[in-house]
Amino acid sequence: MSQASPVPSSPAGAIPKAATPQAPGLVGVSWVKKLEPVLISLLAVLVAMLLFGGFLALDGLNPMAVYEEMFRGAFGTWFSFQNTLQRSAPLMLTALCTALPAQLGLVVIGGEGALVVGGVAAAVAGLAMHGSSSYLVLITMFLAGATAGGAWIGLVGALRAYRGVNETISSLLLAYIAIALMNHLVEGPLRDPLSLNKPATRHIGEANMLGPIPGLDVHWGLLYGVVACLLAYVLMKRTVFGFAAAMTGGNLRAALLSGLRVRRLLIFTCFLAGAAAGTAGMVEVAAVHGRANASLVAGYGYAGILVAFVARQNPLGVIPVALLVGGISASGGLLQRNFNLPDASVNVLQGILFMVILASETLYGRLDVWRFARRAAAAESVGSVA
Repeated sequence: MSQASPVPSSPAGAIPKAATPQAPGLVGVSWVKKLEPVLISLLAVLVAMLLFGGFLALDGLNPMAVYEEMFRGAFGTWFSFQNTLQRSAPLMLTALCTALPAQLGLVVIGGEGALVVGGVAAAVAGLAMHGSSSYLVLITMFLAGATAGGAWIGLVGALRAYRGVNETISSLLLAYIAIALMNHLVEGPLRDPLSLNKPATRHIGEANMLGPIPGLDVHWGLLYGVVACLLAYVLMKRTVFGFAAAMTGGNLRAALLSGLRVRRLLIFTCFLAGAAAGTAGMVEVAAVHGRANASLVAGYGYAGILVAFVARQNPLGVIPVALLVGGISASGGLLQRNFNLPDASVNVLQGILFMVILASETLYGRLDVWRFARRAAAAESVGSVA
C-alpha cells in the first residue's frame, strides 16, 4: 500500500507558496522608502545651514567658525551637553502636541498655549497642596498641568469635530488667549505681593521642586519627555487606536464607512497632544522657575512645531530632533559673546530650517534615485517571473 504524502494537496489552479516569485529588489525599495524621510530631512538641514551661512558671510563672519562654536556650545563640553538636554525636555513634549494630531491629518500649532495653561494650572495645584508630601504635590501638579493642557487642545479638536473650525487657526488663536489669560491671572488674582518688577505667583516651595536626575545636572523633565515619546510611538504604531488614527488620517471617508467614531477619536487624540504640552508647562514650573510667570512664554511651543515637522511627525524621531534644536538654542549665548551676534540669531536659523522643511515636502517620491530603485525592482521582478 502506498503511504499518504505528508504534504497537503493544493487546490486546483493554486500556486504553491514556494513557487511564488520573489522580487529581491522590492526589499531594497522598501528600505529606500524608509530612508527617504531621513535623507530628505538631513538634506533640508544642510540647505538651511548653507542659507544661514550666507547671511553670516554677508555680515563679515566665517560661517564655519560660527558653526564650530555652535557645536561647542551645544555638544562640545559636558556642561553644554547637559544644557542641551535640559532644553530638549520641553521640546519633546510640545512636539508631541503637533505630532499626535498629525496622525489624523490635523495641523495643530497651539503647543505654546497648552504649555502656558498647563504651567499656570500646575502652579495653582502646587500652591493649593502646600504642606502635603512633596510626592503628592508633584503628582497633583502633573495631573493638573496635563489635564489643563489636554482640555485646551481638546477644545481645538471639539471645534473641528462639531463645528468644522480649522484646527490650525483655532489652536494658534487659543495660544494667544492662553498667554493673555496667564498675564491676567499672574498680574491679578494669583500675584505674589513680593514680586514687584516681574509679576509671578507665589513659589511652590523648594521641597516641591522637581530635582535633577542622579549623576546629571538635568531635571527629571528629560525623562518625562523621553517616556512620553516612547509611549506615543507605541500608542500610534502598535495599537488598534493608532491604526484607527492612521486610517482616519489616510482616508476619512473610509474611516466613517467602517464605523469608526471619528469625532471621539479626534477629540481624544487632541486631548493627549495637549496633555503632553501641559506636562511641559508643569516641568517648567516644577523644575526651572518654581512659579508661574511670563518666563513660561519661552517659545518652546513654537519650536516644538519645528521639531515635529523635521521628525516627520514620528514620536521616536522627535527625540533626536529635539536634541538638535535644543542644542541650537543652547548655543545662542555663546554666539552672542564670541561673535557679537544677537541672541535671537539661533531663531533665524530655526526659521530658515522650518521654511526649508516645508519646501522639501514636494521632494517625497519625486527624486530620481527613488524612481530608479523602483524601476530596477520592477524589472527584476518581471525577469524572475519570466
